[in-house]
This record gives sequence, C-alpha cells and structure tokens, in this order.
Amino acid sequence: MNAAMIDEISELLLTPEEMTAVDAAATRSGIDSYALMERAGAAIAATLLRHFPAVLRAAVLCGPGNNGGDGYVAARHLAVSGVAVEIFQLGEPARLKGDAARARDSFPTMVRPLESYQPRSGDVVIDAIFGAGLARDVPADVRDAIERVSGAGVPIIAVDLPSGVDGRSGSVRSAAFAANRTVTFMTRKPGHLLMPGRELCGELEVFDIGIPGRIIRAEKKQQIAENGPQRWRDALPSRGLETHKYKRGHLVVFSGEATKTGAARMSAMAGLKAGAGLVTIAAPDDAVDENAAHLTAIMLHPIEDEAALRDWLHDARLHTFVLGPGFGVGEKARRFVAALSERHLVLDADGLSSFKSAPDELFSKFSGKPRLVLTPHEGEFGRLFPDIAADTAMGKIDKARAAAARANAAIVYKGADTVIASPDGRAYINTNAPVWLATAGSGDVLAGIIGALMAQGVPAFEAAAAGVYMHGEAGMRAGEGLTAEDLATQVRPL
Repeated sequence: MNAAMIDEISELLLTPEEMTAVDAAATRSGIDSYALMERAGAAIAATLLRHFPAVLRAAVLCGPGNNGGDGYVAARHLAVSGVAVEIFQLGEPARLKGDAARARDSFPTMVRPLESYQPRSGDVVIDAIFGAGLARDVPADVRDAIERVSGAGVPIIAVDLPSGVDGRSGSVRSAAFAANRTVTFMTRKPGHLLMPGRELCGELEVFDIGIPGRIIRAEKKQQIAENGPQRWRDALPSRGLETHKYKRGHLVVFSGEATKTGAARMSAMAGLKAGAGLVTIAAPDDAVDENAAHLTAIMLHPIEDEAALRDWLHDARLHTFVLGPGFGVGEKARRFVAALSERHLVLDADGLSSFKSAPDELFSKFSGKPRLVLTPHEGEFGRLFPDIAADTAMGKIDKARAAAARANAAIVYKGADTVIASPDGRAYINTNAPVWLATAGSGDVLAGIIGALMAQGVPAFEAAAAGVYMHGEAGMRAGEGLTAEDLATQVRPL
C-alpha cells in the first residue's frame, strides 16, 4: 500500500499552494467555507483557554485575509467565555472580503489599528495577521508590531504559522513572531518543520476542522514528507534465518593517511553496527599499521593507488563504498571515484570537496539507476551546486531536489533540518536529530550508516533517508555531551 494512503491526515505535509487548492476543492464539493472558519476560530480560542487560563487580555492581531477572519471568530468565542478581548487590524477592517468580512460582522466590537497595539502584562497575543501563504517581506507596520511584542515577552499563539514565516521554506520574510504555540488546520506545512520556522512555531497543534481526507489526498501533488520509518520500512532488508554475512553486504570505507585514520574508523564502526555483514577499511600503505592497532571486527585491506583499487574491484562482492572521511582533498579522491563509478558510493567530506572545481565530472560518472549518495553540509552544497545555492527564490527542499536531479544522486542536505532528496522529486525533512549531534565526526558516522544500508541492498534514496533517521536515534540514545565515538557505539539496525 502506498505510504501516503496510510498516513494520518495530520501527519501529511502540504505546501501552501496545495492547501489553497484543498480549500477551493472543499468549497466546490459543497462544504460551507464559513463553517470551516468557525471551527478554526473555535480551535484557536480553545488553545488559549487551555494553555493560558490566567490571561487578562487576549490581543487579537488580524490580517487582511482569511487568517484575520479566523482571528475574529476566535475573539468572539473568547469574549463569550469571559475573556477580555481587543482586536487590532492590519489595514482597514472594511476592506475584508468574503468569509473574513462575515467573521468581522459576527463580532461587532471596536477594532483598533495594528500600529496602536501596546503589549501589557497579562496579555496573550493571537497572531492572525498572515498565514502559511506569505511570499513577500512583511510590511513595516507588522515588523514594528513584531518588535514590540518580542520586547514585551508576552505569550503568542500563531494561527497557521507565525506571521513572517514562509510556509513553503520556513524562512523569515524580514521579521517574524516567535510563537509559544502554533495552531494549524488539517495538515502541517513544510515551514512548520524547516528551520528557522520550526523553532519559531513553538509547540505545534494540528486541528481537524472537517475537510475530508479524500479531498486533501487528491490535492497533494508534491512528494514532500517528514522523514520516518513509514516512508522506507518496506525497503529495508529482511532478517530471515537464511541470512549470512555476504547477504548482509560488504561495506568498504577508505582511510586517509596515517595521521588521519580516525574518521574512517568511525564510519566503519557505524556501518558494522548498522547491519553490514562485513566491513573493510581500505588504507594506504602508511596507514595500515595505525588502523590495524585499533581494529578487531573490522577488516583491513591495503590500497595505495588507483591501480590497486581497480585490481581489487574484480571481486564482485565489493558492493558499496564510503569515500571522504579523513581521506584528503585532491586528485587521488577523484581517481578513486572514477574507479567506483559502477558501484554504490557514499561521498562525504573530503570526497565532496575534491570535486568543488569540477562537479560535472562527478555527476557524469553516475548515470542510470541512482547509486550515489552525497552528504553535503551548507558550505559543501554551495561548492558543488553554486548556482542552486545562490538562488534566493528557492527554499531548502527546492534546492535539495534540484541538486538531486542534476547529480542523479540522493542528496542529504545536512543541518538542523536535514533534507533528503531523490532525483525523482521525493524529499523528506528530518526532525528527530537532537541539537547535540552537531559535533566533530558526526557526519562520518552518518556516512557509515548510509553505506551499510546500501550494502544490504537498500536503494540509494531510502538508504539515505533511513540512515539520517537512524543517526538521529543514535544521537538521542547517546545523550548530551556525546562524541562521535559515543555516537558510533549507539547505532542500532532498524
């Protein structure tokens, strides 16, 4: 069964454009759009009453569209509940249209201009100015309101997304509220998961306001989702009784010179813990003794140059390789990659940097069924894909997907909001990684995990997505203060 068909609706990710299409389709189907707004406003009011029972005043900041209409409905419900409410409108209230105008008329109270709002102790702000569809910088009067509210430190409930956060990319449009809680409806948007939007949302609640799942699924066109086991579980190897070490794959990790061997060993250990049947470190002659002194379950093979590598590759059981951690930047790395162009490869760190002046040389070698995984952080991504990285109109998902299509590779665009993208357009946002994973050597461990999954026959994109998730789980087990060595020991097969 398609994973999307078994998702809970609240677990789906819809872009703002898709959500607009859902709203339009719901109206065409005969659903009362104002009834949806009523339920949305009631959910907002309920959130305030549940989490901020000591509120002295609800300051409802309303925008010029349907988000503002949600705010008016919330204000009415709060007033009925006995909360003191004041509404502050961006622009003229008389200019509201459709359902938003009807919501305004349903609560005929004095409305003040947004610029007149001055926070005071006991306030809870309902930010109903802009929703997920914001695609421009916020105007000056909204920036000023954001500054006043931020300076006062009063609690904020954001409607759909904090005003100023782009719902597609999670980026900030010149300024944005930092909400304590965010209330959204039916599904989440990418901006709820991508940084810095994820942090600015605070605690996120998704409310079902009554749009049928069939309509939502019909309008979901983009293959964007949160990364998790339901996305790739079926691609993982089975743990049958007939398995043996070669069925579980042979992973090779290349070591750097004698003074730079630790990164490869961390990758190799992670690969072994992630389930590879055999793991070998391929080391230059001057690094053999240094590696041998630290290895037990991991094998060691001397590989000095490209000729030795090509000779070794006559063994067809050598399936998957990790190149980059501690390897060194330069011609040797490029030659090794050329020799490995028919095999499965995770290219990381120095391996990526070796192609910064000639990325097309790398991409041209891996045509056909994707078998290459690239794991760039922000700087490495910019060196391999300078034009994509520089395109300010693209968010992280769009950049990762464009890079994956160009390279014919699975892209792991690393960061606090790692995005994994496939050449076919799929993109997953990872959310399970703790902040303490940002430590030296963490990426080496990730490369080994992904390599181990590929060695066991998992396709490149699924291996990358599962590997990123396993990496996050290992980080949670290791806990704060972890080192890369700690992290490698906490890797577990899924």
